[in-house]
Amino acid sequence: MSTRQFGLIGKNISYSFSKKYFTEKFASGALTDCTYENFDIASIEEFPEIVAHHPNLKGVNVTIPYKESVIPYLDKLSKKAAQIGAVNIIRFTKNGKLKGYNSDYYGFIKSLQPLLQSHHRKALLLGTGGAAKAVAFALDQLGILHTYVSREEKEGMIDYDRINATTFDNYHIVINCTPLGTSPDTKAFPPIPYHFFTEKHIAFDLIYNPEETVFLKKAKQHGAIVKNGYEMLVLQAEKAWKIWNK
Repeated sequence: MSTRQFGLIGKNISYSFSKKYFTEKFASGALTDCTYENFDIASIEEFPEIVAHHPNLKGVNVTIPYKESVIPYLDKLSKKAAQIGAVNIIRFTKNGKLKGYNSDYYGFIKSLQPLLQSHHRKALLLGTGGAAKAVAFALDQLGILHTYVSREEKEGMIDYDRINATTFDNYHIVINCTPLGTSPDTKAFPPIPYHFFTEKHIAFDLIYNPEETVFLKKAKQHGAIVKNGYEMLVLQAEKAWKIWNK
């Protein structure tokens, strides 16, 4: 029986959730023909080499910082991945084509929904990368208005210096889509005025390692409802498994 190979494309991914999750999934499901490997690459230009040297690859996950830059290397995009402009799943089709999908938005919707109350109508997205794009798409689906926060003020975005008490009065969901606070640099956090958080706010961090980032700790100290990215990751991983087995 030939091995079915899966993996993760990313940079500095030794901490990866995906490898542990899928390896355990394959073991518990007695899927002895399946393996999962981390492809830690310094540049997305190395991606075709991985494809060429791993003929048994059936699918890969894509993480920071390649969710957008991988797109030119793909043959096709799902409708939602094209709308979002970011990919976190690639399926190797039977005729050898590479098709990109996005399940981040799905995992985020399912993870955020149980927390929502009637006053949660506007969200601040800290960060502007591929993960933030998927979150923005999810918020659109939920009918929640959103504004991107960037280190530099650009069209359609605000910079961190603009966030004040009025911002927190208007935006009751704050989502960290940046890598700030990820292990091993666990002391880092987005530069926002945390003392404006209240019990009416949700602070959501896409990071899952550590379980409670400084961003979440600081928001919780002021009464905010907090949630990390673990459930979102599990949900998007299960979606990936379904897509790879189409």
